[in-house]
Amino acid sequence: MKTVTKLLAFTIALSVCVLASLSALSSRTAIADAPPANDQNLATVTSFVSDNCIGCHSGGDASGGLDLESVDFSAETLAAANFDSRVWEAILKRTSTRQMPPASEYSPDEDGFDPDRPSEEAYQAVTSAMTDLLDQRATKFPNPGRTESLRRLTRTEYQNSIRDLLGIPIDAVAMLPPDESSHGFDNITVGELSPMLLSRYVSAAQAIARSAVGRADSGPIGLTVRVPADRTQLAHVEGLPLGTRGGTVFEHHFAASGQYEIELRLTRDRDEMVEGLTEPHQIDVLVDDQREHQFTVKPPPGRKDFTHVDSNLRTRIDVVRGSHRIGVTFPSKGASLAQTKRQPFDASYNRHRHPRAEPAIFQVSIIGPLAPTKSDRADANARSASDKRIFVCRPSDDAAAQERMECGEQIVRTLARRAYRRPITDEDLESPMFFFSEGDREGGFDAGVESALTSILVNPNFLFRVESDHAEDDAERRSVPISDVELASRLSFFLWSSIPDDELLSLAEANQLHDPEVLAKQVTRMLADDRSDSLTTNFASQWLYLRNLDSITPDLRLFPDFDDNLREAFRRETEELFRDMVRNDRSVLGLIDSDYTYLNQRLAKHYGVGHVFGSQFRRVNLPADSIRGGILRHGSILTVTSYATRTSPTIRGHWILKNILGTAPPPPPANVPNLKEKSTLAATSVRERLAQHRADPACASCHDLMDPVGFSLENFDAVGRWRDFDGELAIDSDGMMPDGQRINGIDALETGILARPEMFVSTMTEKLMTFGLGRGIEPDDGPTIRKIVASAAGSEYRFSSLITQIVTSNAFTHRSLR
Repeated sequence: MKTVTKLLAFTIALSVCVLASLSALSSRTAIADAPPANDQNLATVTSFVSDNCIGCHSGGDASGGLDLESVDFSAETLAAANFDSRVWEAILKRTSTRQMPPASEYSPDEDGFDPDRPSEEAYQAVTSAMTDLLDQRATKFPNPGRTESLRRLTRTEYQNSIRDLLGIPIDAVAMLPPDESSHGFDNITVGELSPMLLSRYVSAAQAIARSAVGRADSGPIGLTVRVPADRTQLAHVEGLPLGTRGGTVFEHHFAASGQYEIELRLTRDRDEMVEGLTEPHQIDVLVDDQREHQFTVKPPPGRKDFTHVDSNLRTRIDVVRGSHRIGVTFPSKGASLAQTKRQPFDASYNRHRHPRAEPAIFQVSIIGPLAPTKSDRADANARSASDKRIFVCRPSDDAAAQERMECGEQIVRTLARRAYRRPITDEDLESPMFFFSEGDREGGFDAGVESALTSILVNPNFLFRVESDHAEDDAERRSVPISDVELASRLSFFLWSSIPDDELLSLAEANQLHDPEVLAKQVTRMLADDRSDSLTTNFASQWLYLRNLDSITPDLRLFPDFDDNLREAFRRETEELFRDMVRNDRSVLGLIDSDYTYLNQRLAKHYGVGHVFGSQFRRVNLPADSIRGGILRHGSILTVTSYATRTSPTIRGHWILKNILGTAPPPPPANVPNLKEKSTLAATSVRERLAQHRADPACASCHDLMDPVGFSLENFDAVGRWRDFDGELAIDSDGMMPDGQRINGIDALETGILARPEMFVSTMTEKLMTFGLGRGIEPDDGPTIRKIVASAAGSEYRFSSLITQIVTSNAFTHRSLR
């Protein structure tokens, strides 16, 4: 086995080098005629810049380091092939959002009017002029941008690809290290393969192939699932049968039929004593919601030593090969009305502040098969999902060597085509067939398939997405279309975070995928598929910072009822709203302004919303005066943009500017002092302390942009609850939009965002393109983004319209030659 592992590692390393060499690209210089200059548009731009921008952006101390005096706004410069659009796009973005010139430079009257600030007509004229000029140039000099030629699958993509390739669930978090994030997503900087990561891929491939093939003689496999320490287990858990409380439920693939040992451990306090065990309790072990065993756990004699009361929670059950839902839970005993002097906390989980009233599950361990039983894989009804995907044929036990080889090649060819996401050549079969022959000779047909599958899973053609230029014979072109099979992968990893299915691959192999109508139909089909849920759990989770919730733990002295149940409820509310938009093809503006949300009892109680009971999330229509609705009112967003002890208008303002309005402020300068916390002698508000902080000129440049927007959310505390006072101080939610518009509170903030919906839609389009293309947005992408947003406006910015426009754009179907 060590020899096979070394050979696999050598094979993948050598193949990576070969692929990198094949994908090396030569630089090309564009030669094209200049676009016709628009004298009136140029005059409008130069006049606006001269009147409103040069005063601050000139000389050695130019604001933001942008010296517009040195910028040539002539028609000749605009028409040059090597024109750099960064300054033009920066000016256009700031003027289109009315962020420049800064509102802080003016003194408007009570009606918000200042004669010295550019009029709305002037803003519209300059943005229209710049848009026309940049769009004309983009038509003449198309630049679709360029992603890396070799990009490794992310951990999420790897897990989904295994699911769709082999039909088994895996936990990639336990197998592979996390991916580094860049531009807000983890699928950007994935070009390298370190020796440590290579070793992890080899180990993962061996474990996955072993589980998927499921040889009865391959020995037992172990799994341990732990419940978060701060999860309250006093109520029903969604996914478990009604009439139960607490516990956990998860999906697990059992490699072979046979006996499996299940062992449980209960939660303990800091003295390692089992918590909450004041009377006997039953614990059910469920397989696909059917009880397979019931434990009874009792207080120890004399109620002295609670350390070993769970030492005998171990049993063996018979399980049929395949994926099953495993549940471990307590039958509910019901609840009586508590007669207490005060409302108890919802949280009851912690060793220090929240002792458990009843026992809870800490860990579930499964190992097996300990006594495997032979399953008849010839019976189609008895075959697992992985059997059906892998064993497209199966020779008889007494089959000749030639028949075994032919069947093995058919299996390998089928798996390789799906895994490599392209047609298979004879050269592609050499390595996996070598491993198949060795495995078949030493351990039989299934062992050969397992070895071949392992080699496929460590092959760079599976681990890497490869894109080349395909236009070496045309030195005059600046961009080229990617191949149809590469486009199929771009599309599937964008919408599914996984490999293409057979229909998509077949269209690619027939070279039909570049047809815009065919591409649009595939978008519609793929968005309707359950696999598009990855747009919620992968894209939205990163864009909206939902992944950060796992690391958030508010101060329990200030927020004593915060627990993992609430953390997960926060995540689900935002995910369900985004998921509803995708599934029902709603306008993306519904993320900002929504008259409904998704709640369960735990979250509804936290928000103060009545008449919502049970663990299941459901759509809840909200009254017109409700303080809940869009994502800016969600506990998830409000919590990840706060500190553990208090809110942060700065973090919240920065989040809105970056992720909603698309006008992120510059990074802070070095050695900026932290905000002073409350004095013990005098109660001061966050607003007053931030005002002192902004008195430092080094801080003011950024805080003047972020803080006014963030103040509008001050009525929500650090865990998303509504408040009118912060201690004894009344909440002041007066703020200002980047364009200088005065706002007060969340309603005004949402109205201000929706007053210019193209700002939010453009930001969301940028995020979707970054995620879909696997690269950061560049200035030359500006015309494409504006075209996508303008086209989607006709459908009221429906989600499918945005996705279709992105997928059929030149940026998605082509790549630059440079």
